[in-house]
Amino acid sequence: MIDWETAKAQFKMFLKLEKKMSQNSIAAYTNDVHKLQIYACSYKPPILPIAVTTDLLSSYLYQTADFISPHTQARMLSGWRLFFKFLILENYINQNPTHLLESPKLPRKLPEVLSLDEINSMIASIDLSKPEGERNRSIIETLYSCGLRVSELVNLRLSDLYFDEGFIKVTGKGNKQRLVPINNTAQKYIEIYQKHIRNKQNIHKEATDILYLNRRGKKLSRIMIYNIVKQASQKAGIDKNISPHALRHSFATHLLENGANLRSIQLLLGHESILTTEIYLHVDRKHLQDTLRKYHPHGQL
Repeated sequence: MIDWETAKAQFKMFLKLEKKMSQNSIAAYTNDVHKLQIYACSYKPPILPIAVTTDLLSSYLYQTADFISPHTQARMLSGWRLFFKFLILENYINQNPTHLLESPKLPRKLPEVLSLDEINSMIASIDLSKPEGERNRSIIETLYSCGLRVSELVNLRLSDLYFDEGFIKVTGKGNKQRLVPINNTAQKYIEIYQKHIRNKQNIHKEATDILYLNRRGKKLSRIMIYNIVKQASQKAGIDKNISPHALRHSFATHLLENGANLRSIQLLLGHESILTTEIYLHVDRKHLQDTLRKYHPHGQL
């Protein structure tokens, strides 16, 4: 027998130590389990984790379908699957009640992609006379030039910069590290920001090795990065729904358009599966058609 609070605590440790997930992922998975706990405990008597059935899970999904999006349901179901898999590994249960549940079918949304001119316009729109200007220019250039996730950017450290070798060390999902090439322009903007802005700040002791800081000398939040990118796109007059991830999508798409192979793009993005990278194939169908015509023996027929 195991109660919900004990199960959640042990599950959280499992995600941290065994799965090596980030704090954000751990919080999301445990929150999904917490929602299930509330529903299970609404029964009289309350239903313990080991007594959860497929019917109970189906009932919860059915009752929440009107106000929870398919994307949220799919993510929640993913969290439940891992939770019950953990209970099996710990010998609390013998069968996973999520096995017979199907994830909702999700429409495949193609990513927003910026042209090179639009990215250059965003960078040019930044007011460098303001203290945060050099920082924001460096942030946008680094996001685009290195194809980073927001979480990877905000956690980028001074000790991760290997400019002499032309690389930065990036810590991605699951704390997996990779080396990503960095171009001369991004290096130059980072060095300008360090010399003229960062080195003159009063830096919080917990952020001494963090590259990008807010005006209080602390690590930037993900929301702050979103606002920086959003404001730059608006000032540049770009009529698209732009987020920091659009720069990452643009990085991959532009590589593909210019002849990079999918395996190289996968490594640069830090995708565990090449299936994730293949979404960029749907963005540039003309490139694929041109490749087929150019390289296939019957392409010119």
